[in-house]
Amino acid sequence: MKKDTVLSNNNPVTILVVGAGAVGGFYGCRLSQAGAEVSTVHRSDYEAVRQKGITIDSIDGPAHFHPQQVLRRVADYQGFPDYLLVSLKSLPELDIASLIAPAVGPDTTVILLQNGIQIEEPVQQRFPSNEIISGLAFICVNRIGPGMIRHLCYGRLMIGCYPEGISPAVRQLSALFERSNVPCHTSAFIVTERWRKLLWNAPYNPISVLAGGVDTQQIMAQPDMVSLIRGVMEEVLAVALSLGHNLTQEAVEKNLDDTHKMKPYRTSMLLDYESGRPMEVEAILGNIIKAAEKKAVRVVRLQTLYSLLKLKAKQPFSAN
Repeated sequence: MKKDTVLSNNNPVTILVVGAGAVGGFYGCRLSQAGAEVSTVHRSDYEAVRQKGITIDSIDGPAHFHPQQVLRRVADYQGFPDYLLVSLKSLPELDIASLIAPAVGPDTTVILLQNGIQIEEPVQQRFPSNEIISGLAFICVNRIGPGMIRHLCYGRLMIGCYPEGISPAVRQLSALFERSNVPCHTSAFIVTERWRKLLWNAPYNPISVLAGGVDTQQIMAQPDMVSLIRGVMEEVLAVALSLGHNLTQEAVEKNLDDTHKMKPYRTSMLLDYESGRPMEVEAILGNIIKAAEKKAVRVVRLQTLYSLLKLKAKQPFSAN
């Protein structure tokens, strides 16, 4: 494949980031620092990024980069990238495959750096001859203004071939991230790793919204909330095990311990709700409940969060 030889020639790796908000902007900047030729697609931030680029206020030190091409639409990209990185929200109304189609060439590898489970199949069906890399970001990062990103904590990545395996393209991408000091681990079982991350997303994202806009530190300060979170995680674990994913109770306890230690963080779902943007209700909760129903696994806590969050999504945020 083409990816076997990209690093061995004199041409830079070309990367198009679709959805260059907090997550996409941060990792796009790091890939640029590693020597890749990074272009970005924007909606609301287009003019600011076109003029001034992307600035990151990071715990690792300030960073700035100006994308090679700054675009309003995927169709405006000149040529076909080696990698097309999607970091958009996982929303049922968003047809990712159709959105990225104009820039997917015969040798383009598509990277889905998104939350949730069961998000890859529509893209794989649309591009059966292209490699699909599924990726998970473990990072606390927020967009604080047009072309402005604040990096609060963490930043490691987990990537692998979908549905399984580790290819030369995966290894090359991992090497690029590592070159810019982003810890990037590879997994031959990336779907299982998606379930592992869902252990954290399933409780903390909905609760941060439903509890009235609280951060992780406020949640963890309440013993009854910690008990609820453990219960939600154990329901996710039960569904994952019913599908054959090798996760254990230890993963639940590690998530709780890590969250106790992390800096106060306002989840992405909370920020979306407060900004009037759609929340990833289906990708984070709806899909796991469907999976649970097929396997006859009781998930009472997850169903409660799901029902409440769907109702909350219909109510506009008010700061009063």
